[in-house]
Amino acid sequence: MRSFDSLSEREILALAISLEEEDERVYSEYAEGLRENFPASTAVFEGMREEESGHRRRLIELFRQKYGEHIPLIRRQDVRGFVHRKPVWLMQPLGLDTVRDQAAAMEVESRRFYEKAAARAQDPGVRQLLDDLAQEERHHENRAEELEKRELQPDIKRQEDESNRRLFVLQVVQPGLAGLMDGSVSTLAPVFAAAFATKNSWDAFLVGLAASVGAGISMGFAEALSDDGSLTGRGHPWARGFICGLMTSVGGIGHTLPFLIPDFRIAMIAAIVVVVLELGVISWIRHRYMDTPPLSAALQVGLGGVLVFLTGILIGSS
Repeated sequence: MRSFDSLSEREILALAISLEEEDERVYSEYAEGLRENFPASTAVFEGMREEESGHRRRLIELFRQKYGEHIPLIRRQDVRGFVHRKPVWLMQPLGLDTVRDQAAAMEVESRRFYEKAAARAQDPGVRQLLDDLAQEERHHENRAEELEKRELQPDIKRQEDESNRRLFVLQVVQPGLAGLMDGSVSTLAPVFAAAFATKNSWDAFLVGLAASVGAGISMGFAEALSDDGSLTGRGHPWARGFICGLMTSVGGIGHTLPFLIPDFRIAMIAAIVVVVLELGVISWIRHRYMDTPPLSAALQVGLGGVLVFLTGILIGSS
């Protein structure tokens, strides 16, 4: 790996060509990845791809004039100082906000590269082009906004934002909520049964920890294997499974942690308070993202929680 300061003008131009080629491909991938759910934003990124293609052609033309036909392959990973970018294919399915943030970061990095490259260039022609590209990259954010305003009329943008929200709910909120509900409710019975049976905080904690982690593993695999997301649009199965499994464990561990308190009575009171908070959070999420009426959400979650809680108490006290 080389430092940027060690590159010659020829190598800097070759690196610039490689960067523009990569950015052009990235914008093309963004456009293709958004085409199905966000057709208007697809047009925005296709416009940005055309901008990068124009930069690449100008750089290649200057390189040929100065140094001939052979352009050495110098990539960003060969030079220290560049920000590592996550490959687009690892970001599937593409989120609209994520793509927009990534595009903004790409333009900032490109502008800084051209500013630093122009400052080092000695040849007037090379310096002029690099400086021009730096200025154009500086205005690219405005260009992106112009494209967005032109392609994304208010009603279309609202539709895309709503579509983005539905994808977030489908791919993140739903598996997370399913895990949180299962972890919070299903582990109540074993935790409080163990607590009332042993009257020992540490024993209750061990049972709760085992139940939470075990339920998380089970729910995670069940969610990941239930649907590969190819037809339903629910996202990558293992990402969904990880979210579901993690939230299942979190839901169970929440009311298990109070049993780390040595005093059994205080630990029990704290655990009950945590259970009430957990059920309240679940009810709010159902209302906020699943459009469930507040009273209905509270009754559905609360009734299930109370029944499981009472089951644990009855079994543990018998």
